[in-house]
Amino acid sequence: MYEMAENGTDCDQRRIRMGKEQHNGNFTEPSSLGEQKRKDREERQGIVLWRKPLVTLQYFFLETLISLKEWTIKLWHRRSIVVSLLLLLSVLTSVYYIEGAHQQYVLYMEKKFFWCAYWVGLGILSSVGLGTGLHTFLLYLGPHIASVTLAAYECNSVDFPEPPYPDQIICPVEEGVEGSISLWTIISKVRLEACMWGAGTAIGELPPYFMARAARLSGAEPDDEEYQEFEEMLEHAQAAQDFASRAKLAVQNLVQKVGFFGILACASIPNPLFDLAGITCGHFLVPFWTFFGATLIGKAIIKMHIQKLFVIITFSKHIVEQMVSLIGAIPTVGPSLQKPFQEYLEAQRMKLHHRTEGAPQGENWLSWTFEKLVIVMVCYFILSIINSMAQSYAKRLQQQTSSEEKTK
Repeated sequence: MYEMAENGTDCDQRRIRMGKEQHNGNFTEPSSLGEQKRKDREERQGIVLWRKPLVTLQYFFLETLISLKEWTIKLWHRRSIVVSLLLLLSVLTSVYYIEGAHQQYVLYMEKKFFWCAYWVGLGILSSVGLGTGLHTFLLYLGPHIASVTLAAYECNSVDFPEPPYPDQIICPVEEGVEGSISLWTIISKVRLEACMWGAGTAIGELPPYFMARAARLSGAEPDDEEYQEFEEMLEHAQAAQDFASRAKLAVQNLVQKVGFFGILACASIPNPLFDLAGITCGHFLVPFWTFFGATLIGKAIIKMHIQKLFVIITFSKHIVEQMVSLIGAIPTVGPSLQKPFQEYLEAQRMKLHHRTEGAPQGENWLSWTFEKLVIVMVCYFILSIINSMAQSYAKRLQQQTSSEEKTK
């Protein structure tokens, strides 16, 4: 396997060099071709809402229409599958609306389905990379686990009444015994949503894999910056000196030579270079289930439990109390910084115990700040999608212009 990987790398490096040398039938690529690609990329990167709002919005709507047309054609070619899904949906709809003893199970499945779909969707948004990833762990899953952890230690139980849980956490009427909450109890309580979020992040890693695989099978070189960077890295593998290049090469070598367990290792730890692992697997035609299986196990099980443990330990009752005490010990500004944290924790305790009547009605600045941070990040994510789709349409125009020039 190691020799095959070595031969594959050598062949790829020769293919890249020949591809760059070959242009219009000659084995001497003019430097103007690379310069033109660079100019086109810079021109596309300038199409953003805050620089060219009208052009960006126009290109965004045109790209949306083209994408809808392409998806409509794809669905039409797979109309048998579409018809089967519509029939299945009609059967499920009938079961949903027909009265009977089965309704309690239907309502239970509906609740679980939408709960799982919510977290899978947030996981996909976190890693799909439409211009930029939405950090949904920091904004949604992390705060949810933290809230459950704080509530569990306060109520001495995780049997929160449903409803209002999970929309709102309140202590059960019969609270548990002091000290009855363990780390494993909290892990079990948030396992479903955490694993669904991890599965969503694994699904979001598929686009780089499919892009690189399609490029390798077709022999085309997509104008994707990460893929071009990957090919340049293969070409200059021996000359890599800086830490970032060596780290990328290490990931590429690990995935290429170790296979399933290399992908599993990269997916099981917080790894900003995992997109490179997906590109590597697609480029070297690693089987889909080898890549996705290792990614799913690593992200939805191993990595997710590591992240859960970190959040739960960080927000354990004694850790939180120590952190608040340490904030108060800061010279001069300590007491003023400590006060809002104490007020926030006290307000949360009162909500858990249904004692909100006597609580002050003013909004805590910590919760206000976090809410505004979430709104800002979601808005930036939406803007990045608009910019990315507008740049995709600009790329279509550039490719059309280039092909017209070649045919003249």
